[in-house]
Amino acid sequence: MDGARQPDRRALLAGGLFAATAALTGCSSKSTAPAAAGGSPQARPTMQPTTRPTTPEAAFTRLMEGNQRWVSDDLQHPDRDPDRREFVAQEQKPFGSVLACIDSRVPPELLFDTGLGDLYVMRTGGEAVGPVVTGSVEYGPMTSGTPLIVVLGHQRCGAIEASYTSLKEGKPLPGNLEAIARALRPAYEQTVREGGSDPVDTMARAQVTLTAADLRSNQDLAPLVRKGTLAVVGAYYSLDTGKVEVLSGAPS
Repeated sequence: MDGARQPDRRALLAGGLFAATAALTGCSSKSTAPAAAGGSPQARPTMQPTTRPTTPEAAFTRLMEGNQRWVSDDLQHPDRDPDRREFVAQEQKPFGSVLACIDSRVPPELLFDTGLGDLYVMRTGGEAVGPVVTGSVEYGPMTSGTPLIVVLGHQRCGAIEASYTSLKEGKPLPGNLEAIARALRPAYEQTVREGGSDPVDTMARAQVTLTAADLRSNQDLAPLVRKGTLAVVGAYYSLDTGKVEVLSGAPS
């Protein structure tokens, strides 16, 4: 993004966020802790809010440490209590944005062991992108300085498999599913060029790396990447092990 129009877009996005927050705030009321059996207020422990990483390196480390806890079954479940809900009720500043698949087995907040207000999450079939999705991914870095974007593909992706079969056989998918196949065509074409014994898995990985590269070089995010205030990481999640494998763009 050039310097002439970036402030206008930031102001517009931030203004929309303020208006939406004000509207939601007007409909909310402060909750109270339930009473204990004896009639006195039930005490609950107060958890201090976690410190927000402000650099790509710190944000990436936070996510990968969370995934390691997921893999090893040593979960902390951070930022998931009423205190955290109240802390982020008026303002959010997530440290990461994740573009993942709609697959029910790949919830980013769980597999990265994060909580409320930690991540912007966008989910589409096979991480298919278009202007609205790209704008949603741009939102965090451009309005609140979110320092990390992760494009997260995964093992045995149904959207990838259906699109691969459709494109290979020349048979369009029904309804708006065909839009997903069209969006995934570049990954399909790269897969055909590369070959291999598992083309669906190859295509899943290709979709991640191509999408991450496109985001890394787009006109609005590229200046942040060049300044070192944003990293765009391509990653792949194993359904079998729970481990996130980095494919491209890890900050160092």
